[in-house]
Amino acid sequence: MSFKHFLLVSAAALPLALVSACGQSNGQDKGGHGGPGGMPAAEVNAITVEPKTFPVSYEYVGQTAGSREVEVRARVTGILMTRNFKEGGRVEKGQSLYTIDPAPFQAVLARAEADVAAAEARQEQAARNAARLKPLYAEKAVSQKEYDDAASGEAIGTADVKAARARLQEARLNVSYTKVESPAAGVASRSNRSEGSLVSGPEVLLTTVMQVDPIWVNFGIPDNEAARLQKEVEAGRVQLPKGGFEVKLRLADGSMYGKAGRLNFSDVRVNPATGTREARAELPNPNGGALQPGQFVRVILNGAVIPNATAVPQRAVLESPQGGKFVYVIDEKGSAQPRPVEVGSWSGDAWIVTSGLKAGDKVIVDGVMKIGPGAPVKVADPNAPKPAAPGAPAKNGAKPDAPKAEAPKGDAKADAPKADAKTAPAGK
Repeated sequence: MSFKHFLLVSAAALPLALVSACGQSNGQDKGGHGGPGGMPAAEVNAITVEPKTFPVSYEYVGQTAGSREVEVRARVTGILMTRNFKEGGRVEKGQSLYTIDPAPFQAVLARAEADVAAAEARQEQAARNAARLKPLYAEKAVSQKEYDDAASGEAIGTADVKAARARLQEARLNVSYTKVESPAAGVASRSNRSEGSLVSGPEVLLTTVMQVDPIWVNFGIPDNEAARLQKEVEAGRVQLPKGGFEVKLRLADGSMYGKAGRLNFSDVRVNPATGTREARAELPNPNGGALQPGQFVRVILNGAVIPNATAVPQRAVLESPQGGKFVYVIDEKGSAQPRPVEVGSWSGDAWIVTSGLKAGDKVIVDGVMKIGPGAPVKVADPNAPKPAAPGAPAKNGAKPDAPKAEAPKGDAKADAPKADAKTAPAGK
């Protein structure tokens, strides 16, 4: 085909193409399946807003701590002989943690026991003398002084016995104090003194024991959040649980701790260093449990609800260039229109919308990235079957059509390669 012939054919085909395009455009507008200028309606997913009660939770960063942190100190002065526990291990209440050399205290105990025996003997002798002189004094056989001395001797003997017994009790206590016992069950920290050290009584801290069942979790509530929550409660937009918040923990690996607890302390003062109000939760942690003092966790407060509220999925809320938030709603004409909204807290994966929406509004959830203000939309049928993947068998069992081979263009005879007479093999 010559170049001149090609130009004549192209010029003749151009008007036909223009007429065909105009016909298709006019047909689409008349059919009402597109927007202005023939724009096709975008297929989206939407939900209808219905006010209802939504649960709401609050999440903060917390750190675990023992419910009791007990200091272990010796009550007597002496040489530390043995350590009877494993550092970092669990100990029981009353378990012996240290042994102080008891020999000096046992000697004092033996001397106190002897003193008690001697005092009791003297008191018995004085009592016998007083009993013997009493009838003689009644018959005027002994003087008043002799009788008074006997009575006084008996009283002094009784006092000496009490003093000796008190010293005996002290000696016994000191002997028992040579076994330093754990005042609570929990986890023992490292030992601050080794064997052979001189322990100078209560002045020396030997170790500490953390009680981890139950365990405490300390966390701070930002003052601005606490003030906002208080306003929402007073306005009736939030209802707090009557029995107090249920507390759950999310661990550092993202898993949830299996047991729930309750708040047991909430301070009304604001910490000037952190700007938070200190709070504390108590959770069960049996048998040493999964929680140890010092862990960082996420504290989740459950139980509050928002009555008569509207919520939309998080993916439906967009950010405007001016910094506000908005959603797309479908108007009566089937067009997408932006609607500014104000959001509050989260409920699961949805935003609680505090203003901007009313009952019956249709909010676009999926497909917001392919529309704009005023764009025509078509709500997809949620029950429509999804298109099958290429090459997948049909649901009715029929085999998919095999792709047809495209016929070669041009003259097959003319395009076929010709055999060279010189190189072709001779037939028999």
